Amino acid sequence: MHTIAEINLLLDDLDELPADDLEDQELDFKEWNNRSRKDAVNLVVEMAICMANGGGGTVVFGVKDNVVGRKKAIIGVPDEIDLNRLKKAVYDSTDPKLTPGFEELRVPEGAGRIIVMFVYPGLPPYTDTSGRGKIRIGKDCQPLTGTLRRRIMIETGETDYTATKLSGSAESHISAAAMEHLRDFARKEQAPEDLLELSDIDLLSTLGLIAGNRLTLAGLLLAGKKSSIKTFLSGYGWTHLRMKSDTQYSDRMDGQEALLVALERITDRIMADNPITTVEQGLFHFEYRSYPEVALREALMNAFCHSDYQIAAPLIIKQFPDKIEISNAGGFIGGISPDNILHHMPVARNPLLVEAMTRLRLINRSNLGIPRMFTAMLIEGKEPPLISDHGDSVSLIFMAGEMSVLFRMFVAEEGKKGRILSLDHLLIIQYLLGHSEIDTTIAARICQRRKSEIREILSRMESNFGYLERCGTGRGTYWMLHQELYRKIGTAHISVWNRRIERETAKTRILSILKQRAKHGESGLSNAEIRKITRASRDQVKRFMAELRDEGSVNTSGKGAGTVWVYARKENGRK
Repeated sequence: MHTIAEINLLLDDLDELPADDLEDQELDFKEWNNRSRKDAVNLVVEMAICMANGGGGTVVFGVKDNVVGRKKAIIGVPDEIDLNRLKKAVYDSTDPKLTPGFEELRVPEGAGRIIVMFVYPGLPPYTDTSGRGKIRIGKDCQPLTGTLRRRIMIETGETDYTATKLSGSAESHISAAAMEHLRDFARKEQAPEDLLELSDIDLLSTLGLIAGNRLTLAGLLLAGKKSSIKTFLSGYGWTHLRMKSDTQYSDRMDGQEALLVALERITDRIMADNPITTVEQGLFHFEYRSYPEVALREALMNAFCHSDYQIAAPLIIKQFPDKIEISNAGGFIGGISPDNILHHMPVARNPLLVEAMTRLRLINRSNLGIPRMFTAMLIEGKEPPLISDHGDSVSLIFMAGEMSVLFRMFVAEEGKKGRILSLDHLLIIQYLLGHSEIDTTIAARICQRRKSEIREILSRMESNFGYLERCGTGRGTYWMLHQELYRKIGTAHISVWNRRIERETAKTRILSILKQRAKHGESGLSNAEIRKITRASRDQVKRFMAELRDEGSVNTSGKGAGTVWVYARKENGRK
């Protein structure tokens, strides 16, 4: 949840971005309705319900979300709007009752203050007293439909499909082969030996997978016979396709075994087209595959654990010549999205199954699986996984790519120095291998961090490790990879370093053109004209022209759309 101090800092960003770009799952900006107090209060109630159903969050009232510029965006909330009355209105109009916190923040714009509402996590679903409600999903408040109400019940643990008990005795459904796989996998992960030495029935009972001598669906998934799985989970299964194109495949295999047996069979299928390659570089010998085994295992485990088994759809693995796509039924729940998955608290769709696998050390509850996938790809100089939510399913794509030996050497050398590169470090450095610069907005997006966090990370990468160089000042601050790091990475990325040289050349060229235009009494250059001349992006032009202005070399002339850059004449060291 965002604090008042963080909101205050975010308001400064309104000079460069609309408030809508600052919003996320836990933050929304709303304009106050000065024409109808009733409608304004109703919006407060609606947003309190929406945020509470979405896991809590912060709503800032008095800010337009679609304009750029603090003065234009901050309209404010009139002083006569009493915070206690708003709190009472929310309490009286919600079921179950909500009691959000309200604070005012004084600002120089508009009515002179904005109101910040803090909605704390509770036990949804929440509605108004007429039974209507919305839920926060990403940056939107969506109607609380029956499907979403069921999703909330799953998230709050009120319902767990995998806890359903099967008819017949537990012994009649248990597969000896599946139990052997379960123990083998768990031993590799160093699960407690006294747990694994128990009999099959005692082991599954201790894990909560047997209740009253009846096996649960979670137990069936982990230790069930294929015949029982077909009977009680007919929609469960997996399909592996070797794809020739987006619409054609050369080979297919389907399975419906217990989860860990399926995991082994799928992994063997993938590894047949994922051989080990050894690369020698000096004292370093690197063994790599197109797809790191640890990343594949985490992805498959994640897909099996978070599938919606009430949807009759198999886990689908499509293996293309240059990528692998893994898809499972069931969209994200609990406020998780592709934009916050790296650091969001884990939410289990199938709590009993997840708890049993956690005790067996097959997975963890510390949200390490997704970061492990990203790290395994990034340390080899490859693209991070691409994760997409399609509403009723989730897909994850690994791109094959070539390992960057020089980058892998750099990671290994840093490790020998006791510097273990974090996921944030890897994401930022890999981004800068393909881009000449990065600012806090971009870094916060790719690392899924708040700007206050990412500023500290970027500063440490500059001052503590020497990976980055800081450029620009104030809001125009950005970072580039240090030249020494480019030297270590090698010529494979020298074109990125050359962009830095090209940037200085572009500044010199623009200054020369402006000087000549001033000499002949001609008009200056607009930003659009400068972009055409330099082939630089809008942000790059904005930055290096700001640098020229700070150096006293250029000024602006005109207003609005007619604004142009002109040469600033200097005489005896003065303008």
